[in-house]
Amino acid sequence: MPSVNAIVSRLRFRQMALLTALDEQGSLHKAAEVMHMTQPAATKALHEMESALGVILFDRSSRGIEATELGRCVIRYARLIQSDVSNLRDELQGMLSGQGGRLSIGTIMGAAPLITRAMMRLREVQPEVSIEIMEDTSARQLLLLDQGHIDLMIGRSSVSSQPQMYNYEMLRGEPMCIVTGVDHPLATAQKVRFQELMTSSWILYSSNMPMRIWIEHEFKLEGLKVPGNVIETASWSVTVTLLAQSHSHMVAVMPLDLAHFFAAKKMLCILPVQLKTRIEHYGIVTRKNTTLSSIGKMFINILRQQN
Repeated sequence: MPSVNAIVSRLRFRQMALLTALDEQGSLHKAAEVMHMTQPAATKALHEMESALGVILFDRSSRGIEATELGRCVIRYARLIQSDVSNLRDELQGMLSGQGGRLSIGTIMGAAPLITRAMMRLREVQPEVSIEIMEDTSARQLLLLDQGHIDLMIGRSSVSSQPQMYNYEMLRGEPMCIVTGVDHPLATAQKVRFQELMTSSWILYSSNMPMRIWIEHEFKLEGLKVPGNVIETASWSVTVTLLAQSHSHMVAVMPLDLAHFFAAKKMLCILPVQLKTRIEHYGIVTRKNTTLSSIGKMFINILRQQN
């Protein structure tokens, strides 16, 4: 394998852009058009990249081209490079215009209260900073992190098949609870057993997500099966809206911090169900071998203080 210096000296940004165009178009001819290059020039650039890296990046056939396994790895890093350059330009432009920089954060549902408190504190000390927050599952957030669409995420790197690719700093546990709408027949009960909820419709996270795995384990400990007619969503807004429907007999699993917020607004009720286990902790996840901006580092320090 060529040395890092050898690779850096031979690869160019335009070649990285060609790689992503080839992956998206599946054709040298179409990729060349997108890049405003001739097809021979695109073919030459691809050969130069393969020569510089010492690997075959695409398989060629009469149907077009398709990235090899090694090629998909290189394309992922090519997208990261392009995203980092884009973020660099945006941050420099923001600083030059007095906007104070930019920060893009990913978060799981249960960390939303912590994130919002930290964000408000950051705005107090850096009022000109531009902040973007994306809420989704840890698995989808890791994809955004890989692609450079977010600078850091609050979630779990353990859901990745390659968690060693990330830096992970544990923040806190995520106590869970069972919630329902204020009109549910059990909303005012003093004690609720799992068996009493089996006639309700359940709103759950998708299969294989930590929250779903955890609640399925709770059902198993109670000797019960997960109902087959569940509604699957990772959106707290959809969950709260469904629960708030008049005379809704739905129940859902929700992080306790978030549930307390909505319960205080009388938008839902926390049911007094005794849960036997806890879900895995969440934390700060960043890409390895990358340097966060000063704003990103400041935000992480605020998170540590909030914790």
